[in-house]
Amino acid sequence: MRTSEIAKRYLDYFKAHDHMVVPSASLISPNPTTLFTIAGMVPFIPYLMGEQTAPHPRMASNQKCVRTLDIDEVGKTTRHGTFFQMLGNFSFGDYFKEEAIHYAYELLTSPQSKGGYGFDPEKLWMTTFTDDEEARSMWKNEGVDPEHIQIMGMEDNFWTTGGPGPGGPCSEIYVDRGPEFGVEGGPIADENRYIEIWDLVFENYEVDNVKSKTDLHIVGELENKNIDTGAGLERLAYLMQGKNNIYETDEVYPVIEAAEKLSGRKYGEDAAADVKFRVVADHVRSALMIMSDGVRPSNNGRGYVLRRLLRRTVQAMRVLGVNDPVLPTLFPTSKTAMEATYPELNKTFHEVSESAYGEEDAFRRTLENGIVILDVAVNKAKKSGSESVSGEDAFTLHDTYGFPIELTLEMAADQGVKVDENKFRELMAEQKSRARADALKKRHNVDLSVYDDFKKTLAKPIDFLGYTDFSSRSKVIGIMQEGKGSVPAVTAPATVEVILDRTPFYAEAGGQLADQGEILSDDGAVLEVDDVQKPIKDLIVHQCRLTEGTLVVGAEANASIDLNRRGAIARSHTATHMVHKALREELGPQATQRGSEDAPNRLRFDFQWSSAPSKDVMNVVEARVNDRLRDNLAVTTQEMKFDDAIALGAMHLFGEKYGDIVRVVSIGEDGWSRELCGGTHVDHVGKIGAVSIMSEASIGSGVRRVDAVVGQGAYEYNAREHALVSQLSDKLNARPDELAERVNALLAKLKESDRRLASMYEGNLNAQVPQIVEQAKASTDDVAVASKNVGRFGSVDALRKSVMDIRGRLGESRPVVVALAGEGENGNPVIIVAANGAARDKGLKAGDLVRTASKVLGGGGGGKPDFAQGGGQDAAKIDEALSGLKAQVLGR
Repeated sequence: MRTSEIAKRYLDYFKAHDHMVVPSASLISPNPTTLFTIAGMVPFIPYLMGEQTAPHPRMASNQKCVRTLDIDEVGKTTRHGTFFQMLGNFSFGDYFKEEAIHYAYELLTSPQSKGGYGFDPEKLWMTTFTDDEEARSMWKNEGVDPEHIQIMGMEDNFWTTGGPGPGGPCSEIYVDRGPEFGVEGGPIADENRYIEIWDLVFENYEVDNVKSKTDLHIVGELENKNIDTGAGLERLAYLMQGKNNIYETDEVYPVIEAAEKLSGRKYGEDAAADVKFRVVADHVRSALMIMSDGVRPSNNGRGYVLRRLLRRTVQAMRVLGVNDPVLPTLFPTSKTAMEATYPELNKTFHEVSESAYGEEDAFRRTLENGIVILDVAVNKAKKSGSESVSGEDAFTLHDTYGFPIELTLEMAADQGVKVDENKFRELMAEQKSRARADALKKRHNVDLSVYDDFKKTLAKPIDFLGYTDFSSRSKVIGIMQEGKGSVPAVTAPATVEVILDRTPFYAEAGGQLADQGEILSDDGAVLEVDDVQKPIKDLIVHQCRLTEGTLVVGAEANASIDLNRRGAIARSHTATHMVHKALREELGPQATQRGSEDAPNRLRFDFQWSSAPSKDVMNVVEARVNDRLRDNLAVTTQEMKFDDAIALGAMHLFGEKYGDIVRVVSIGEDGWSRELCGGTHVDHVGKIGAVSIMSEASIGSGVRRVDAVVGQGAYEYNAREHALVSQLSDKLNARPDELAERVNALLAKLKESDRRLASMYEGNLNAQVPQIVEQAKASTDDVAVASKNVGRFGSVDALRKSVMDIRGRLGESRPVVVALAGEGENGNPVIIVAANGAARDKGLKAGDLVRTASKVLGGGGGGKPDFAQGGGQDAAKIDEALSGLKAQVLGR
């Protein structure tokens, strides 16, 4: 049975049982924290979470999914793949456990002649959650052998979203592939022999405080219980088609067959070659499906993942011996295999394939330029015996020849050597820092008349699309180079300023940092956008690094922003408005904005206030902001006349120049916060996640500054704080709410212990004084040197007192130098020297002596001729320092 027919039967079955069948959502994830749709239930999360009302209480789909976290493992086993399809049926407060179990069992075991899948009931096994006796009873009612129903714990058979929300036990369905695949005993014994094909999740609980799969709090039963199931289409396909793995199914294997013809090699004859065949088959299909949903190769985000898939395909075919273009053969083959399930592939295939073929051509040129250099680097590594390509060579390959580090790693591994990836990353970070610093520096050293002259030539204003669009088709209307002004063309490598007729890039303004991203011209120029500015009003200038090709004025190009950066900045900007509002609520209307910076995952907000707000006030401000986040207030924008905006209560920066028409950003339907703002924002504040205020301090007379972390930054900060509290709770054997009391008690106890210890050390020090005095008196040297390593001495005051006591006891009848040294409270060495009048008359100065001794100790010191103090870092050299001091004294 073809894969498309398996999917059709699933959807037909559930349609017949009153489910609304919906088409697959896009592979481009609506969640800003993930690049792709990674699970079949992702499009239904708003319904499962109760955030939106489902259009129908019963729904079913065949959802396209992509996961690339383990892309390097693809091909090495037959279980890893980047693209997969999940069949799912869902109930939102309608049917529950009994119907879900019945539907799954009936579809799996009904004869194929009656629309089912025809699995032998004797080969089906079920796992159930420990406490779910109800599910086990229902499986038995369907006729399942009780011996085939196994019990697993929360780690395997309890589902949550990973955070607060719905959760519940699940029941997984497995197929026994037979004794040739492993041992008997069901899924608990061997998950290679027993393959999971369907997971039924029974969402009947509300959960919170989810720390892990097994550490969570069940709040109680949900009022409306949900069903969320997922059946892996590829797994069903290879089992029903009598194959051993996903690579041998009808939607994947044709690409392997095409690769066999291109390479003249056979799949199954060589293990190493088989890995490459599987990489090709998987990556071609994934790239086709991703591109059909609108993604194009680039150096950022989804585009970068796509570029890796295409380039790994070309490189794998090269290892198989094919140096000619391969995608013109492989792409149509994959399209033909997939179009029965996705006929819409035909609508975009021409554009998709042309883009893929262009990417292959560009990469082949990169390979030609860099392979020789890589081979030299590999040979150098082997000859040196390091068996590792240097980070410098890897960086040169990337910077000069366009070799991505992933390709260098893979090609080096094929030749049996590693790569110093840490050094490469270090060099890359240095390069980016230099580039961005240069871009920022150059911003302040420009002749603005160049921009004025250019702006006068524009037929119409530049169109900013960034409020609604994150990429655009644009025309290059201007190129600027430092020292040259406007130029018609420029060739890589170069730092340039580019002006487009329309752009999605936000130029830095109003405290919001600029977008970053890339511009790709149709004729092959590649530009990394590091910064975007408006040197003069309404002229958007992109500060870029041209890394490949030649850019010419008039070129058509794709301009794409870094979505992750934009999203993180938008969250910070909206959070800044909320912090401003919360401060005014708590401190009063005089707490007005004096500046801000909205950066990825952090914000800085400056406001007018004469004194430091108390810690309690700042805690209230933080709590108020996070309370409003939980209210998930809508964020709306509206353009209106300036006077109307002010009458509406919109806050604005005094001294700032505004036009007649202004943009008003409102948070909450009732306008809880309302400000004049031209920046980008989230559409609902719940998307911010969390805001944590890190510090509040003065930055000048009457101006205070709040620094806060936002979203992922706040999560990481709170996670560190939580981990610290947990560690302290464990170590102190106390609940978190008892920590302050326990720590105060320990500090008091420690203080008392320190006092007693210091008293003991001082007593020991005082006990040594008579002996030190007697030894000095017995000395026959011209200068009596009373020196001693006294070990731990308590307080420095006690050591000083002992030095002065010894000097006083030895009197002025002969030259005397007293030098005592030991370890202070922190373990570092301290030395104190005193010289009497007779010693000073001989030219012996305590300050000089202490400086010499302190150098030996790894530190410094000084003082007056009669008394001086010093120290260092190395207590192990105290005796050496004292011996040197004594030699210095007696050598005079």
